[in-house]
Amino acid sequence: MANLQTLLCFLCVLGPVLGQDMPYEHYMAQIQACPRECHCPPNFPHAVYCDNKGLKSVPNIPPHTWYLYLQNNQIETLSADSMRNATQLRWLNLNHNKITSEGMEGVLSALPQLAHLYMDDNLLSSVPSPLPATLEHLRLSRNRISKIPAGVFIGLEKLSLLDLQGNKLMDDAVTEVSLKGLNNLVQINLAKNQLSSMPLGLPPTTTQLFLDGNNIEKIPAGYFKGLPKVAFLRLNHNKLGSSGVPKNVFNVSSMLDLQLSHNQLTEVPLIPAGLEHLHLDHNRIKSVSGSNVCPVSVDSVDDSMNESVPRLRYLRLDGNEIKPPIPRDVILCFRLLTSIVI
Repeated sequence: MANLQTLLCFLCVLGPVLGQDMPYEHYMAQIQACPRECHCPPNFPHAVYCDNKGLKSVPNIPPHTWYLYLQNNQIETLSADSMRNATQLRWLNLNHNKITSEGMEGVLSALPQLAHLYMDDNLLSSVPSPLPATLEHLRLSRNRISKIPAGVFIGLEKLSLLDLQGNKLMDDAVTEVSLKGLNNLVQINLAKNQLSSMPLGLPPTTTQLFLDGNNIEKIPAGYFKGLPKVAFLRLNHNKLGSSGVPKNVFNVSSMLDLQLSHNQLTEVPLIPAGLEHLHLDHNRIKSVSGSNVCPVSVDSVDDSMNESVPRLRYLRLDGNEIKPPIPRDVILCFRLLTSIVI
């Protein structure tokens, strides 16, 4: 009876595995090759959990691993020898380790199916190179990166997300040359770096651009003509003054969410008709006038709620020098407003 119960339990575990098209011999090889420092769930054999183990090096990885979790350890080097069997790897989490750029050994290019690479909170001084062409998400926040090697992104046609926040990037590191190859990028996060100007060379596919916590003082006129799809723009905690923000610079039809909190603006910029959320809190704005900020003539806005009606729904103005109430012409212009913070 005991043997029968053991067999039934084994079949219960093996059933879902076979349903994932993992051959039995691969399943057994994977379980048997599981490093003693790690956990390999029998019902999820493609995953290997080695996180929070105090590891100083990467153990030898089983051959059929798709998801590898190595975060929160003391790893300094990612060696080619430890990853020689990990050719099927799709997802690699190395967050919160001590890996340096010198400790990479070019091992990533030997992972031909890697799609997601997480290396937040390490000691990298440069974007790793070379990178696998299959990469879709690359997260490198809170390292010491001051350099993006020229051509590092060439061939990465699938990369849609690049997170470089919290590094040491300056203007001369973020250029058209260093960003070349990001032909399908959707989101780029350059917040909390050392930029003093808007980055050059961003791909026209960019939809989400995060630049909070830099030292940007002005936006060049026509800057967003090269970014026709930008919908979410964050420039909080910079040094933007109204003289550095051209009147029509945000007049982009794709713009939905614009955040300019904690800057030095003295005026409300012209609001694009399609914008839905606008954050202007903690600036130096003294007043707001519908005639100055409304993207259409206030007199032309009627009650029909047609496509020409400005789409603004949320407006934040607290932390300025504006005294309530909000002028009537602002309310008449932005008929869809549901929340104003002042």
